[in-house]
Formats: sequence, structure tokens, C-alpha cells
Amino acid sequence: MTILSRNNVAVTGHTGPVLLFSHGFGCDQGMWRSVADRFDGVARIVLFDHVGAGASDSTCFDPERHADLGGYADDLIEVIEAVGLGPVVFIGHSVGASIGVIAAVRRPDLFQSLALVCGSPRYTDAEGYRGGFTPADIADLLALMDKNIAEWTTAVAPAILGSSATQGQADWSASVCRVDPAIARHFARTTFHADDRDAFAAVTLPTLLLDSRDDALAPTFVGDWMERHIPQARRVVLPTEGHCPHMTEPDLVEAALRRHLDLPPLDLAA
Repeated sequence: MTILSRNNVAVTGHTGPVLLFSHGFGCDQGMWRSVADRFDGVARIVLFDHVGAGASDSTCFDPERHADLGGYADDLIEVIEAVGLGPVVFIGHSVGASIGVIAAVRRPDLFQSLALVCGSPRYTDAEGYRGGFTPADIADLLALMDKNIAEWTTAVAPAILGSSATQGQADWSASVCRVDPAIARHFARTTFHADDRDAFAAVTLPTLLLDSRDDALAPTFVGDWMERHIPQARRVVLPTEGHCPHMTEPDLVEAALRRHLDLPPLDLAA
């Protein structure tokens, strides 16, 4: 089993900066297509699936290695090394952003810059920190998932995608339901119990923070914290609803990424 097959790595393009896209919980690399494809011809694109998601090799899931997000970060480091095109511009969504942050702190030589879409270093509140959830909130969320994943996806999809994005809700729910239930539950606990504030505060690379104006999972005050603690952060709050603006408003995400990469707008780049 090679690293490239383990993580179902796909590389396209022959010129320009190397953009590596990292998906979030319940997703796979396909959730980035509506944005990634727009950089065809001006960048090299690397897409992959975290172990247990999409068309990755789920037999490579290791409860010990993947007991925290550091195991997924080690996977990511191996992916970048196997592709051999670093340093990369890392573009990560949600927990996929956290995984990239940890990897970039461990191996900054493999990264040129970061773009974090609706990221959160910690979902639960703590002394001096607002994550948006109480421990009881997370316990209830995970208990519902343990009971019935299909019911859980139906319940949380409007918050994830926004109340009006019915097709996006359906796509995301279907993606979650394709994941092995045991792996999905494990990854959910790893995600919602994570506390990676130290890693975020240790980032030294240029970092674009892309927030959604109305995001139940990563409210704007979480972005406030990241903006204060990442020295080279530049922040854009998108006028969007939900946790997945790359799926619901790809035009806005693409435009922000082009500015981050110092690429011309799409109509001028054609």
C-alpha cells in the first residue's frame, strides 16, 4: 500500500503554485471540486481523502495513530512528501484546517502558506476562550450520532450548509453516510474533543483566515481568536451562511484565494 493510494491522492496541472486541498469531517476531496477546478491552468492541484473518508483505504485507519489529529497530520506530511511538489499552499476546511496547522508546525519546510476555511482550534468553551459549545452540547451531539448517523446528519446538515442550501445538505449527508460508521464516530470524537490552540498559536507562515459570517460551528469570535494569535494572519469574513462556503458560495472562496495567491481574477486570467 503506497501513501498515494492510501489517501486516494489526485494530482493535476503542470505549472504554477501547488495547491493542496484538505477536506473536513464527513466530507471527501470531491467537496473541493467546485473551487479547485477553477485553478486549472494556473496551479497544480493536489486533492486527497483523509483515511476513512472517500476512496481512501479504510484498512489503514489505526485507532492509536488516529487517536488525535496529530495522526492525521502525520498522514498529511507523508502525502506531501510522496507527491514531491512541496512546499505547498495548504487550503483546509474545518477540522481539515486544524490537521494542516499541526502538520505545518511540525514541518514548516513543506508549506508555503496556509488558507484556513471555517477553522476552529477548539470547539468547546474554556477559561479565557470561547469555542461556541459547552461540553454538554458536544456530548449530546455525539450521543445522537451514536444512536443513528442518518438522523444525526439530517439534524445538523442545516447548520453545516446553511438553511437554504438544500442540495448541499443532501450532498454532505450522503458523504457522511458513505463513511464506515465506526470510523465516522471515532473521527467525530477526535474532532470535537480536540484542543489545538497551541498549534494555531505556533504558526509562523502567512495565513489566510476565511470565515463565514453566520457559522454555528465556527462563530466569528473563533476567528477573532485566530486572528489575534497567528502573527501573519489576514482575515476575510465572507457574507455567507453555514460552515461550508466552498460548497455554497465557491465564487467568493475562489476570489479570496486568488487574492491570497496574488493571482488575477478568473475573468482576467482567462
